[in-house]
Amino acid sequence: MFDKLKKAFKQTVNNIKTRVGEKIQKEIKESDIEDVLEELFMELVEADVAYEVAEAIVESVKETLIGRKVARGTDIEELVYDAIRGKLLELLDKPAPDIIKEALERKPGERPLVLVFLGVNGVGKTTTIAKIANLYRKNGVTPVIAAADTFRAGAQEQLKEHARRLDVPIISGRYGADPASVAHDAISYAVARGYRAVLIDTAGRMHVDYDLMGELRKIVRVSKPDYKILVVDSLTGNDAVEQARRFNEEVGVDLVVLTKTDADVKGGTAVSIAGVIGKPILFIGTGQGYDDIERFDAKKFVEELLR
Repeated sequence: MFDKLKKAFKQTVNNIKTRVGEKIQKEIKESDIEDVLEELFMELVEADVAYEVAEAIVESVKETLIGRKVARGTDIEELVYDAIRGKLLELLDKPAPDIIKEALERKPGERPLVLVFLGVNGVGKTTTIAKIANLYRKNGVTPVIAAADTFRAGAQEQLKEHARRLDVPIISGRYGADPASVAHDAISYAVARGYRAVLIDTAGRMHVDYDLMGELRKIVRVSKPDYKILVVDSLTGNDAVEQARRFNEEVGVDLVVLTKTDADVKGGTAVSIAGVIGKPILFIGTGQGYDDIERFDAKKFVEELLR
């Protein structure tokens, strides 16, 4: 995973080490590393790191190194890695809630923990909802699924099949029905029967249009979710970043789930989304099975990139 980004960082470290290693007792000047950092910038952009985020990473490395005096015995390699590591952690290491614990703390009959899932078609939103429902079940919480995508043919059937396999209740409506009413009914159902979490699926068009955003805003107004969770496909690179930007501007995003990371050879999408919208990544998807989901660990992710 993430081979392109790993190679970019490793190559940069090696190039700077070669340049600066000859400057014992001298100060590092911008001219010593300028072309190396220009190359790093291009490599980052090619690895699906958003332009402004790539600039921020390069600038951080520059600020750390320029003006630094290289004493004998200085571990230049570690110095450069620390500069990169610090910026990546600043971008990625944002506290995310424990949605399992929060649901467990809800008392039967109280308002359940409500999660609304956003995202365009094809990113793995339905599968992600099923994975999180499975995670809840394994931790002693039976969630209610709301099939509030009343737009796409087959969307409710997919969710119903997941709900059947996982043995969780699902509330749906006829195609063309008001999606907000489905969300409302699911929450009412959960309150009446003592369920502690509601997972609301929503429509996602490949072309994110004005009507869709209006529909999503209405679902949010009616359901008053604890968290709005955006699901994005790590393989779509800059498209994922633009989706994140648009959903955040139009509806608001609290948390992000990144899917298909097991097939991501570039690695820039996670860094870009965290940098562009500044929201925590909650989970990453690592396969198609119900158990193929991991809580995102920024420190582990960064060390994987710099290994």
